[in-house]
Amino acid sequence: MNTKLYGNNIVEIIDNNILIKDVDDALNLFCMIENCSTIILKKENIVDDFFNLATGIAGEILQKFSNYRMRMAIIGDFDNLKSKALKDFIRESNKTKRIVFIKTLNEALKIFDYE
Repeated sequence: MNTKLYGNNIVEIIDNNILIKDVDDALNLFCMIENCSTIILKKENIVDDFFNLATGIAGEILQKFSNYRMRMAIIGDFDNLKSKALKDFIRESNKTKRIVFIKTLNEALKIFDYE
């Protein structure tokens, strides 16, 4: 797996072959990376069903990450979403700073206090 470390506990997933399909995939990713509390990855590293709230995948992953006090930044363009529910979900999630949906790596690092 191709990664880049920022500080002591922020890991960026650079590998385009990683695809998170469910909560187990997300937790396994954390288990594969030692001493990490924060993962930064691209929107393309997550199955499209994550962004369909009816599947429940996003809610399950956010709940697990919250329970284990883990953080994740998903980098991508979220401005042109058609679903109001998904826009609201992203806005509320971003308020917690536990799982954030952000445009750039630099924005994610700033949110997680890496400068």
